Amino acid sequence: MSSYLYLRRKATNFLMFGLAGLCALVTVSVLFFILGFLVYNGARSINWAFFTQLPKPIGETGGGMANAILGSAKLVLLAAAFGVPVGFIAGVYLAEYGGRTYAALIRYTADLLNGVPSIVIGIFAYAMVVIPMKRFSTLAGGFALSLMIIPITVRTTEQFLRAVPNTLREGALALGATKWQTVATVVIPASIRGVLTGTMLGVARVAGETAPLLFTSFNNRFWTTAWDQPTASLPVMIFTYAITPYEDWHRQAWAAGLVLLSLMLAANIAARWILAPRGARSA
Repeated sequence: MSSYLYLRRKATNFLMFGLAGLCALVTVSVLFFILGFLVYNGARSINWAFFTQLPKPIGETGGGMANAILGSAKLVLLAAAFGVPVGFIAGVYLAEYGGRTYAALIRYTADLLNGVPSIVIGIFAYAMVVIPMKRFSTLAGGFALSLMIIPITVRTTEQFLRAVPNTLREGALALGATKWQTVATVVIPASIRGVLTGTMLGVARVAGETAPLLFTSFNNRFWTTAWDQPTASLPVMIFTYAITPYEDWHRQAWAAGLVLLSLMLAANIAARWILAPRGARSA
């Protein structure tokens, strides 16, 4: 009887292990298929002109998306400048100072905001910024993206701060530090790697959003230096070029998608490398 139970457990373990491995293989395969398909279609149109030239008019081949690359960088910079500080401070409050009712309300609001469709956020930013300014602008686009960064930063900051052992807090308080000194000099430094990693993931997520930018920053086929004027961005350019009947624009849309993905991947790798311990860097 014991031998039968042992064989049954072994068979069940083998079956579940194989099923889990198969699901993991399918997940990884889908990811690599998408990446490979993107590289195959996009690498053919990437050249120096793509990074340095403006888009060509309809009927002319070549050109690039230098203005869209710069515009995306400006939009992400504005979104991070607006959203990350607000989300970080709110996350610190929830983890260290929040009570029950008020903190639960903030968490619920952050989770609800995180689930709001991006197009709804775009409509809201359109009503709050574009209509009063009477124009599309980089500021409106940065405001819309910052609304998407805030809930991500709030939840990641709270989670990583709560992961810090209470013994560190108790030790700092026992040495005479105030509550704020404990948070600022002990808790935050102990969790800063996780907080920054989560923030970078949030920034990478909003960098690929298209719907909010259609209502806010719109698009521009030229260089834009003013922050209160429409600006191009890689996601909007991908959308615009992909739905046209022109083959050359399709190739550039694939190239823009590959560049956008590569920039986000490079940002994540750089953040993890910078935040890694010194010994891990040298290794």
